[in-house]
Amino acid sequence: MTHPPTPPPHPTTTLVALAALAVAATLAPPATAQPRLALERYLEIESVSNPQISPDGSRIVYTRGRIDDVNDRRESSLWMMNADGSRKRHLVDGGGGAWSPDGTRILYTAPGDPRGSQLFVRWMDAEGLSTQITRLENGPSNPRWSPDGEWIAFTSRVDDRADFAGVSLPDRPAGAQWEREPKVVERAAYKRDGTGYVDTGWTHIFVVPAAGGTPRQLTGGDWNHSGVQWSPDGSEIYFTSFRDADAHRPEHWQESEIYAVSVADGEIRQLTGRRGPDGNPVPSPDGSLIAYTGIDAHDDTYRNVRIHVMNRDGSSSRVISEGYDRQVGPMTWAPDGGGLYFNVSRDGYRQLHFASLQGGVSMLTSNDWLFAMSSFSDDGVAVGTISSAHEPGDIYRFNLTHPEAVTRLTEVNADVLGDVQLGEVEEIRYESTDDFQIQGWIVKPPDFDPSRKYPLMLAIHGGPHAMYNGGFNFAFQEHAANDYVVLYTNPRGSTGYGTEFANAINHDYPGADVPDLMKGVDEMLARGYVDENNLFVYGCSGGGILTSYIVGNTDRFRAASANCPIVNWISAMGTSDAISYMRTFEKPFWEDPAEWIDRSSIFYVGNVTTPTMFLTGEMDIRTPMPQTEEMYQALQYLGVPTVMIRFQGEWHGTSRRPSNFLRTQLYLRKWFEKWGTHRGPMTDQDGDRGGLR
Repeated sequence: MTHPPTPPPHPTTTLVALAALAVAATLAPPATAQPRLALERYLEIESVSNPQISPDGSRIVYTRGRIDDVNDRRESSLWMMNADGSRKRHLVDGGGGAWSPDGTRILYTAPGDPRGSQLFVRWMDAEGLSTQITRLENGPSNPRWSPDGEWIAFTSRVDDRADFAGVSLPDRPAGAQWEREPKVVERAAYKRDGTGYVDTGWTHIFVVPAAGGTPRQLTGGDWNHSGVQWSPDGSEIYFTSFRDADAHRPEHWQESEIYAVSVADGEIRQLTGRRGPDGNPVPSPDGSLIAYTGIDAHDDTYRNVRIHVMNRDGSSSRVISEGYDRQVGPMTWAPDGGGLYFNVSRDGYRQLHFASLQGGVSMLTSNDWLFAMSSFSDDGVAVGTISSAHEPGDIYRFNLTHPEAVTRLTEVNADVLGDVQLGEVEEIRYESTDDFQIQGWIVKPPDFDPSRKYPLMLAIHGGPHAMYNGGFNFAFQEHAANDYVVLYTNPRGSTGYGTEFANAINHDYPGADVPDLMKGVDEMLARGYVDENNLFVYGCSGGGILTSYIVGNTDRFRAASANCPIVNWISAMGTSDAISYMRTFEKPFWEDPAEWIDRSSIFYVGNVTTPTMFLTGEMDIRTPMPQTEEMYQALQYLGVPTVMIRFQGEWHGTSRRPSNFLRTQLYLRKWFEKWGTHRGPMTDQDGDRGGLR
């Protein structure tokens, strides 16, 4: 088999496909009056993810997420249902469920002793007992069942001590309370947003008996290891690393290779060996081949990888995705070993693809949805999730031979959104400078009246190598419910449109992509229902970088919010955890600062007249708070209206805590309505344009 054939239309497929296409319309705004989306409903939205069908195809286990509004956090639990969607029931708190090869047990993660996330196994018999398998100081990740179900492989961080650490102090007086030892930093990458300091310790591979016991470490050395996959015979484990003496030198930043480690004795053999990133190994069902992703080393900021296949010993590597230039998601071999399935985020949506072992990639689905296959049974019955413009996402069942003929199995948000009038979501495409074609979406207010003039929010995504999509977006829908038109687009630099499009901002970010955003605003004004005197712009991370750059180069926006931005690339290199930013410039700033200055918003601050707000997490390490402070204090000095909102309990971004998502929505509109003439519920009705300086 080379790849599943595209099925011809037939009555059953057509009817089911039509039903699938109706998914987006299920919650579409009806003609009758309904309440608009209220902000507090965010706390009631649930999610479903990672559906895993049992090997015999009879049952599905999945993760169901919710918001704990009392403790201001997100929680998850494992649920199970029959393959036809019946008998939905809660199993246990936790997530990431995975069936054992014989279907008798489920592996999952949940909080456990001594702290943090641990591995558990639940028996799927009448007793339904769970056993905690690991008790690690540093939690496990990437767990995988062995083919015989007797072992579980995983990765975990192993602490060590810096080489330079430790000095001998004089004896301290009896009862003295001296300060703790200093933290000794030796690595270039010594901190990580969301974690903190990570300057010591390495991630290694372990195996532990599935019945519980002592984990056994298989890898060692001063390297990190990831991408654990068992060989079908259970004798070895494939993984990604770069086990080289000079691995941590900056010039090797994109190097990685594929290795195999013997489970019996820990012997390691290297399978790939070229300059460039190779990773994500996946063995074929019979174990004779290993598929992986990789690409030659390059100096671009972005390139899509290609799919390779090699023999088990690393020989005879070849590319099977020649001519395919889109992202590659996690790959799963077809049951007969004829190729690999994978999900792809492309052209504003997500589709299922198949790479044939004979060469060539086929797109198997093509609707305006976010389609993500998670697993399939031995007989080819598959499950996954689908979300669309008016649906946050649910679980669907389908057959690998007819993936667009889907059957819906859950409706977790029908009780929350079923009575709500959502805004229409319209896809748009327009031409920008340099002949670039830009895709975007408009969210219109409920009861939209094209004869009215609406305020416009331009939302800019982060990354910058990321992609907005046509799926459900609560934030945009809630802004639209407050009578804003929301525009969000994928300017050049976005992924999902090929390497050339994504790499078009190489050595020119921010800046090269600004025309694409401004052309989008022009497109909206040409439609006649946007008020040119009430244009607003905001974004976080890469979107915050662009927003701060935009206000220094145009005054067309009434107000702006540059959230979690970098405004000074030179100082950011000394404070951000993303030292890889250095490679987006042609020369280091100490050799030639001209490019660094040209692309840093702080050097355009003298041009800013737009009232600009900043929302940044106090713990942010990716775009650290000092970046916000630099721009904020410069605007204060110049007398430009500004306010700095320092979010508590937040790393990068402002929405990890559910309450902070609510605050983000409200602060954005409060700022825009303060400086605009739009009279929404948060507007200061006295029209005072002072204060909040």
